[in-house]
Amino acid sequence: MHSAELIPHLFRTEYRKIVSVLCRRFGFQKIEVTEDIASDTFLTAVQSWGIEGTPPNPAGWLYQVAKNKAKNHLHRHAILEEKILPEIKSEMHSDENEIDLSPQNISDSQLQMMFAVCHPAVSTESQIGLALRILCGFGIEEIADAFQTNKDTINKRLLRAKEKLRAKKIAIELPATTEIEARLEPVLTTIYLLFNEGYYSISKNKNLRKELCLEAMRLCTMLIENEPTNKPQVNALLSLMCFHASRFDARMNEQDELVIYEEQDTALWNVDLISKGGYFLQRSASGNTLSRYHLEAGIAYWHTQKADSAEKWKGILQNYDLLLQIRYSPVAALNRTYALSKVYGNETAIREAERLGLTENHFYYLLLGELYKEIDPKQALENLEKAFALAKTETETQAIRKKIATISHLH
Repeated sequence: MHSAELIPHLFRTEYRKIVSVLCRRFGFQKIEVTEDIASDTFLTAVQSWGIEGTPPNPAGWLYQVAKNKAKNHLHRHAILEEKILPEIKSEMHSDENEIDLSPQNISDSQLQMMFAVCHPAVSTESQIGLALRILCGFGIEEIADAFQTNKDTINKRLLRAKEKLRAKKIAIELPATTEIEARLEPVLTTIYLLFNEGYYSISKNKNLRKELCLEAMRLCTMLIENEPTNKPQVNALLSLMCFHASRFDARMNEQDELVIYEEQDTALWNVDLISKGGYFLQRSASGNTLSRYHLEAGIAYWHTQKADSAEKWKGILQNYDLLLQIRYSPVAALNRTYALSKVYGNETAIREAERLGLTENHFYYLLLGELYKEIDPKQALENLEKAFALAKTETETQAIRKKIATISHLH
């Protein structure tokens, strides 16, 4: 691979590792310094590799340069920053141990950074932003694209989050074993939202959307590979993501239009990911925990079963009933109503849906449009037109326009 192609790839995979290790070494007080050192390392690579060619071990070369830059920083600022001088002196017994970029330390550092970045003191939006930046190596422009906002807003959000972490003196470490369970929740929420940002993204950049999902799965895998954080709910979340990701290629057609579940080409479903999802769903069954991730994974499992059977929709409905008891959400309530129509018929589902009264939600009208299609086409069209007016993305408006055209043509 040519250096012009290799460096962006390495930035995605290695930037986060360098930042995590250096940040663990320097603390959040110097997070900007660690980001500067990591960025400067890649700038040096661009300049050097362009002239001298790509080294035999590119990642090792980056680690060595980052290590040297970090040591230079420590030496250069030792006199100016007298407060950390004793600490530096005490840690400078061995050059190799000073900046440890061994695989084990990289893994430990990333795991500890995950808990630090997802600290409850930081807002959810900022947690995701920091996770994308520090744990996933995303650029500011890519994060702005994911959130459908501008770079200035993202920069300010990340700056505030870093200030909060500094002010609260958040330590970069794994919580005590007794605290792991409680601290896992915001970490899993961040990973879950990161995946959703990719899977249901309103970004037009298709590759970015898929990459967000893969990054969320990578972070969740790190938790599973670490024994203290390998909990049932973590396995359930990875199972859920595997099931959803298995249908990724079937969700969009060649024109980049959204393909609804009923019209998806099941031959495009990824059987390896479905199998992997089943494996982690089985592993999640240990213990007495029943989380939202268990139930959502159960729903996602049934959606990977190709046969449109009564058993399938009853299974989905049962999971939604339990999910709404644990964690109510309007989207889950609407999805449950669709499952209800498959089990008890459209008229029952219409009564249930109208009771929800989610008149500000375009999915509400979209669902009613679908349920009224066979019963009252005129009512179906009215609801679809309301959904069209409320739709937020071009992908959604295209899909609704198609439905309107189909019903108008038939009637």
